[in-house]
This record gives sequence, structure tokens and C-alpha cells, in this order.
Amino acid sequence: MSNLLREHAEQAFAHELEEIGRADGRARPPKWRLSPWAVTTYILGGTLPNGFEVTPKYVGSRRLIETAVATLATDRALLLLGVPGTAKTWLSEHLAAAISGDSTMLVQGTAGTGEEAVRFGWNYARLLAEGPSPAAMVASPVMRAMTEGKIARIEELTRISSEVQDALITILSEKTLPVSELDIEIQAVKGFNVIATANDRDRGVNELSSALRRRFNTIVLPLPETLEEEMQIVSQRAAAIGRALELPAEAPSLEQVRRLVTIFRELRAGVTQDGKTRLKVPSGTLSTAEAISVLNNGQALAAHFGDGTLRAADLAAGLVGAVVKDPTNDPAIWKEYLETVVRERDGWKDLYRACKEVG
Repeated sequence: MSNLLREHAEQAFAHELEEIGRADGRARPPKWRLSPWAVTTYILGGTLPNGFEVTPKYVGSRRLIETAVATLATDRALLLLGVPGTAKTWLSEHLAAAISGDSTMLVQGTAGTGEEAVRFGWNYARLLAEGPSPAAMVASPVMRAMTEGKIARIEELTRISSEVQDALITILSEKTLPVSELDIEIQAVKGFNVIATANDRDRGVNELSSALRRRFNTIVLPLPETLEEEMQIVSQRAAAIGRALELPAEAPSLEQVRRLVTIFRELRAGVTQDGKTRLKVPSGTLSTAEAISVLNNGQALAAHFGDGTLRAADLAAGLVGAVVKDPTNDPAIWKEYLETVVRERDGWKDLYRACKEVG
């Protein structure tokens, strides 16, 4: 087992990528490691002609993934849009790993992200000593992806200031990065493209200009459609993270996962699963990613402070913190849900008592 806390996708799934590559006899776009069909198989899972089982990395619509992969085979960049926890980052990493064999050409968008993170910077010691020169340039992940024909990833694009966002327009439209200081330009080689992610709850932070938005094909990643689909995602990811952390705990029972996901889905939707009771919605997103975190936190409690079996008290400890984000309004919303829904459900008395003890 690797000593790394979290391996990159191309490391963690190297064996799968190798097996898929062997079985992949279809046409590949320039510089792609796999064909579009093989990339989609890697993302969604399936059985190869030789019987090898590929594990699913994303649970959702096949057509949506096919559209994303097809976009990256054209000259259009890809924008993955969705609420927090819809696997935008996870999907962008695996797409880059399958296509380029390298998911590390990453720009993390924040309010402080500067233009040099998208274009290039300077080694100021060399700049002062020698003046502007190619040797004094410090390539950004986007510039490296252009020169190597790989996929660049830009996370949280709408958190980057509009001025820095605009630096992408020439790169995406002309596939060129001008370097005015040297009177040269960096031209992208075949295989280059960009995957950006954005949280659609961040509208108004730094809206994308119409000029930039036109350079992207936007795909909205939905929340899981069904309870069973979300349970599958939470179970698989929690198990994978538990193995990486080497948590000495049993896998959570199906019933514990069902309880957790049901609570998240009901509070997120503002209505119980049977549609009979309207609910107030708390301030948090209650995303699938948060459900995975709550489950892993419960596993850690069970492993290190319990008997290794995830119980209601272990689940409640992280569950309350996930729901109650706003100390002004959320406690009342959570208390009402406990009293009107959790308390009345058959077989949920232990979870009700555990949540009441936490507060």
C-alpha cells in the first residue's frame, strides 16, 4: 500500500488504465492515452473484452459523460458546473488522468489567484540579472499543458477575478499565449484542452463574461437522482477513503448508509421521501461529499473509540455538525426535523437519542 495520503488518479488507478489501454483498439485523438470510448469506460466502469472489471469512478448519466469526453476531443474547453459535492473536481481529475495520464496541471481558483497562475510568471532573480528571456519565465500549469499537449484543470473558475479570467480568452480561442515582453508566443500543441469547474451557488462572485463563457461547453452535473444511486456513491467513496486512511473499522452497514443519505436528501429537498411532510431547509448544501465525510468521521470514531462497528452515536457526532452550519437558524430546523421525522420513524429511535445527546 502506498504511503501517500491521497494518490493522484493516474497513480491510484494505474493498473486499470493499463488494462484499458491494452484492450483499447479504437481511434484516439492526437496525444490522448485512450480513445473516447475507453475514457468513458474508465469513468463509468464496465467489463472489458478480456473480462477485466473496471470500477466506476462516477455514478450518473452515460450521455452526460460521453458529451464531456466528446467536448475535450474538439477545440472547445469544458466547464463542469454544479452545486458543491456533485463530483466536479473528482470527474475533472479522472478525465485528465485518462486522457493525458497526468491530472496534476492544476490551477486552484481563489480570490487571490493572479494572472501568472494562468499565463506565466518570472524568476525575478534571473530577470534582474539577465533581463527578460525564455529562461527567466516560470510556466503556469496551463502553459505547460499547452506545450506538452495535455489537459489543464482550473478549479473554482468563478472565484478567480474577472481580469484573470479574461487571460484565458486568447488561450481558448486562438490556442496561443502571447509573451509581449519577449515578442513571442507560445502555441498549444495537439492534445491541449482545459477543464474548468464552477459552483453554481457562487453566481455573483465573479461572473464569467459572455466572451469567456462562449469558449466553454458547459455541462451541469446534477445531484444523484435516486436514494440508491446516492447510497452507492457514498458507500464506494467512503470505503475507498477508509482504506487509504487504514481505518480499522468494519464497513458501514447498508442501513446506516441509508439513514444518512435519507436525512441529507430530505433536508436538501425540503420534503420527506414519501412527500407527505414539508421541511425547512438548513443553510448548508448537504452534498454527497459531505455525507461521505460524515460516514468516514463515524468510522474513525467507531474504530478508535468504539468496537469497530459504526453505530448511531458515531453517525450522530458528525451528522449534527454537517446540518447545523448557521448557529442562528439551523438548530431550530434540525430540532424540528428530529422531532417530526426521525423520532417517528420505525427503527430510528437509537439515532434520535444519539442526535439529541449531541445537541
